[in-house]
Amino acid sequence: MAMIEVHGLTKSYGDSQVVRGIDFEVQQGEIFGILGPNGAGKTTTVECIGGLRTRDAGHIRVAGFDPADEDRGLREELGIQLQESRLPDKQTVGEAIRLYSSFYSAPRDWRELLERLDIASQERTYFAKLSGGQKQRLSVALALIGNPKVAILDELTTGLDPGARREVWGLLEDLKDTGVTLLLVSHFMEEAERLCDRVAVIDDGRVVALDTPADLAASVHADQRMSFVPTAPVDTAALSTLPDVHRIDRVGDRVIATGTDNVAAAVIIALHERGIACQKLRVDQPSLDDAFLALTRTDATGPGATEN
Repeated sequence: MAMIEVHGLTKSYGDSQVVRGIDFEVQQGEIFGILGPNGAGKTTTVECIGGLRTRDAGHIRVAGFDPADEDRGLREELGIQLQESRLPDKQTVGEAIRLYSSFYSAPRDWRELLERLDIASQERTYFAKLSGGQKQRLSVALALIGNPKVAILDELTTGLDPGARREVWGLLEDLKDTGVTLLLVSHFMEEAERLCDRVAVIDDGRVVALDTPADLAASVHADQRMSFVPTAPVDTAALSTLPDVHRIDRVGDRVIATGTDNVAAAVIIALHERGIACQKLRVDQPSLDDAFLALTRTDATGPGATEN
């Protein structure tokens, strides 16, 4: 069952069209990621999906509702955490979460939610006194307090330290297990690789790729890279002549070989024949980050340079 349906979505600001016919569906219980360079149209897309911005054209349904209709029923089913949001400076964390809880007919236990997000100790703290990471965690709590069937989370872990980021990831994985559908906008490739069942890569207002993170990474024809510290001096010129090696670099005492999928085996065998072993060996396969860079143009002349 599709909990989010987006077909032919377009949106312009004046003469600038920033969303140019977006199409995708998100199934119930799926964590669906939206990736793209700055200015690609990601935030405009999710704001249209959440009913926060009026679309110019296209079809959108969220849990069966058209967000443009501002139906009260949608607000019971949908939680939204925006990239930037503010509360009154003199409002405490406890006041904010209790207020938002009162908006819903069957909210979550707000105390448990604050504990899970590690801000329960800040219950009496004014919003203005919170750190950036604490504000971000509160924003996530406010998006989830209504027990939504669908949650839109825009850059939810920006400003969080690695430990807090993984706590939030764990919470989202638990939500998925209960059938909640999550639409996640992120700049963190590690986050998307860990959490997302599928991702859509948006560039210049269009979906340029849609697949699982693993399949997107596998689709990239990028070189494999191995790095190691040899147990004896290495003739890098000789290694460069191996058919599977495209390039050899040195960084301090570490040798980095870049080449085909067989580069690691070729280099290890060649060194073994010379009585040299590889210590501190690391082999890097093409990743979602490689796929993202291959699919989007982020230089000054690319489409992402002029859109908002």
